[in-house]
Amino acid sequence: MLSILGLLSTAFGMSIASALVPLISIEVVVIGMVLQSPTLPWWLLAVVVTVGQVGGKLLYYYSAKGVIRLPAFMQRKGSRSGRWHQWLQSFRASCHDRPVWTGAVLLVSAVMSIPPYAATAIIAGWARVSLTTFVTTAFVGRFARFAALALAPGVVVAWL
Repeated sequence: MLSILGLLSTAFGMSIASALVPLISIEVVVIGMVLQSPTLPWWLLAVVVTVGQVGGKLLYYYSAKGVIRLPAFMQRKGSRSGRWHQWLQSFRASCHDRPVWTGAVLLVSAVMSIPPYAATAIIAGWARVSLTTFVTTAFVGRFARFAALALAPGVVVAWL
C-alpha cells in the first residue's frame, strides 16, 4: 500500500511538472510505472496523472486569460489595436458562437495532443473559453489518453 502511495505521489508531481515543462514526458512516466508495478490500478494512475495535468494546464489557461499576472519581461508589448487585435476579437467571438466546435477541438487536443495541448490551453484562456468547458474537456480527454497508456503494456503482453 505504501509503495502504491509513493508511486501515485510521484506520478502526481511528475504530471504537474510535465504540464508546465513540455520537455518532460508524462507518457513515458506512466508506461514506466505500469511496467514497474503491475499491481498499480490503471484507472487510479490515470486519474492522478489527469488531475495533475489539468491543474498544471490551468496555470497556462489563467495566465492567457489575464487572471495571473506574468512578470514584465513575459508580457506582450505593443498596441491593442490593429489587424492582430481585430483577429483576436473575431476568434474569441467564433469560440463563443460555436461552443460545440470549441469543445470538440479542446477534447481532440486533450486526447491526441494535436494541436499541442499546452498551446490549446493558452489559446483557450486567450479566447476566454469558459472554465467549465476547458476543465471538462481537459479531464475527459486527458483521462482517456492516460487510461489508454496505462492499459497499453498489459494489452501488448496479453496479445503476445
